[in-house]
Amino acid sequence: MNCSFPVLAILIWAGNTVVTKMSAGAIFPAEIGFYRWLLAGLLFTPFLLPQVWRNRTAIRPLLGKLFVLGVLGMVMYQSMAYFAAGITSATNMGIILSLMPLMSLALSIAWLGQRLTYGASLGALVSFFGVLEVVSAGNPGALLHQGLNGGDLLMLVATFAYALYSVLLKKWQLRLPQMQLLYLQIWMAILVLLPMYLLSEKTGLTANNIGLVLYACVLASMIAPQFWMQAVHRLGPTRTTLFFNLLPVVTAVIAAGVLNEQLASYHLYGGLLTLAGVILAERWTTPVRRALTARQP
Repeated sequence: MNCSFPVLAILIWAGNTVVTKMSAGAIFPAEIGFYRWLLAGLLFTPFLLPQVWRNRTAIRPLLGKLFVLGVLGMVMYQSMAYFAAGITSATNMGIILSLMPLMSLALSIAWLGQRLTYGASLGALVSFFGVLEVVSAGNPGALLHQGLNGGDLLMLVATFAYALYSVLLKKWQLRLPQMQLLYLQIWMAILVLLPMYLLSEKTGLTANNIGLVLYACVLASMIAPQFWMQAVHRLGPTRTTLFFNLLPVVTAVIAAGVLNEQLASYHLYGGLLTLAGVILAERWTTPVRRALTARQP
């Protein structure tokens, strides 16, 4: 029963990767990013604003760090993913996103003094070849002449931004209730996204895109984080994080069924290598106690 919480969170976030792909052409990236977080912030406000107000003395010194977290985890990560969706496939996005735990581990080794082990080095190498197989469409030599697909490059940068976000959560250890922490980051993201929204072209909310915005807001931004936090509470952060490795597989299956994306052999080989590398690194490295706050892939 406890395993149902992380599985449900991963199902929702994998679906959100597909929703991100579906948003390309239906709504401008700056619009869906702004609408998503604005709606989440407004829906959370009746429940969380009174708590935040009562806790304002403890929150005030943390505003700068909350701003950085909101920019990395909600503005940079998701905005780049929305732009990437117009250029690359949901399957590629899911496989690249699966590198996030490995990137977090690398940053923890460099920044937090996490011990580098043989397993972590081997895992990083295996995952590198896996992602190389995917982003080169099975022809790594072509990258020397053509370079990376723009969408895949954006997704790599987005994934790195989220990995940095995760490590900063661990480094800073902000002593706030988890839902207040999430709520404050949402409003920081809204403030940053507002100028982008005002300057962006707009399609407006229509019958073709309102469902995408609601999925990203209610399911991916509000419900899935609570499932994930319940999983961390019941299973612990290390066991819960292992479920994140299901994300590329579930994303590929949903993308094939919903978007009719064709799974090529390089997706299979590259995805398996990436997954194997992440598992190797996680199992053979002294566990990093990841912050218990919600993720929003």
